[in-house]
Amino acid sequence: MDIRPIMPGFAVAPQIAPQDVTEIAALGFRTLICNRPDDEADGQPPVAGIAARARAAGLAFHNLPFSPGNVTADLVEALRDLLSHSETPVLAYCRSGTRSAALWSLAQAQTYTPTTLLQMTAGAGYDLSDLRLHLEALHRAASRTDTTKA
Repeated sequence: MDIRPIMPGFAVAPQIAPQDVTEIAALGFRTLICNRPDDEADGQPPVAGIAARARAAGLAFHNLPFSPGNVTADLVEALRDLLSHSETPVLAYCRSGTRSAALWSLAQAQTYTPTTLLQMTAGAGYDLSDLRLHLEALHRAASRTDTTKA
């Protein structure tokens, strides 16, 4: 298993197996998020089996699947909301971890600068520099909203 911390309380990983869930719980994770749709690849473990193991191990489990390149504003908002209500630490997984890291970055763009987000994900081994313009737009939009609330 290849768990990559992005920041305290949040990490990503490539595809996990049902038998990994016990170790994930033993490592102290409290919430598990799947960002990978079922049947994306041959031999991929079904999300239902991982969800059952997670719940049996006392972990909260959430399924927010999406295909690469198909991130929507609703999905970003769903993760932002989920993270605001989830017990930490949180582990999100997909095929390689990149998709989970990208979704997390987009969900955090209101809070952190694009440079900070790209540094955090790079520190975990994910080059998300292709998201910079999108992160900048989200960060600017959040900054404008914050100033209109004052």
